[in-house]
Amino acid sequence: MGRVIAVTNQKGGVGKTTTAINLAASLASHQAATLLVDCDPQSNATSGLGFLRDPDRPNTYKVLMGEITAEQAAQPTEIERLSIIPAHKNLLGANIELVTLDYREYRLRHALEPIRQRHEFIILDCPPALDLLTLNALVAADTVMIPMQAEYFALEGVTELLDTIDRIRVELNPSLAVEGVVLTMFDERTNLAHSVANELRNFFGELMCETPIPRNVRLAEAPSHGKPAIVYDAHSRGAQAYLKLAEEIMARVKKQLATGN
Repeated sequence: MGRVIAVTNQKGGVGKTTTAINLAASLASHQAATLLVDCDPQSNATSGLGFLRDPDRPNTYKVLMGEITAEQAAQPTEIERLSIIPAHKNLLGANIELVTLDYREYRLRHALEPIRQRHEFIILDCPPALDLLTLNALVAADTVMIPMQAEYFALEGVTELLDTIDRIRVELNPSLAVEGVVLTMFDERTNLAHSVANELRNFFGELMCETPIPRNVRLAEAPSHGKPAIVYDAHSRGAQAYLKLAEEIMARVKKQLATGN
């Protein structure tokens, strides 16, 4: 069964979608069949992989509403082994429409179940809010990846997210775990970044990913060209960092499978 990882942080501007796009692309480049599911009405993960707005295209909204299957919605990308279920602006209304539906928190989980065995990884790009869309992603996920900046306000709101994860474990998804916390936009030249990074490592312990993602111009430019960093500039520091992060995640999964934990 594929590992479903929700990339989430309700604090905006922390590199959430950048992480979702480039982690998915990097996993695929390491020969892992990967599906990226854009759960954010802003559709940035969709445009970041070069998909123009198309109201008639199969999308996450139609999957959540039960109009089409996840298999019908999945679209191939220019990266071998990477596919995407694009988002649509109608997801804005899904938070209201889902309220009256049966098993509203389980819609995405049930939709992904038939295709999990076809992918080694399924990456869910969540909205920057703890709403019904994010709740659906967290119920569907095996683990949560939390991107954070190395700044003193980084922990702001993350306690709330961790509390939400605990509540979901109790009520909806007992096996949900934290995959890791990854430092984004990391500027290794500043003492502040290193100081905050050390504090975060002390707070999160082994949950902290070893690979930080540097602040990188090529990484920031890539989405405007509709490409992940490894396609836009594979030799850039940003692209190389995400490749290393993908290796780290794959090694964690392999270790857990070997130990049965």
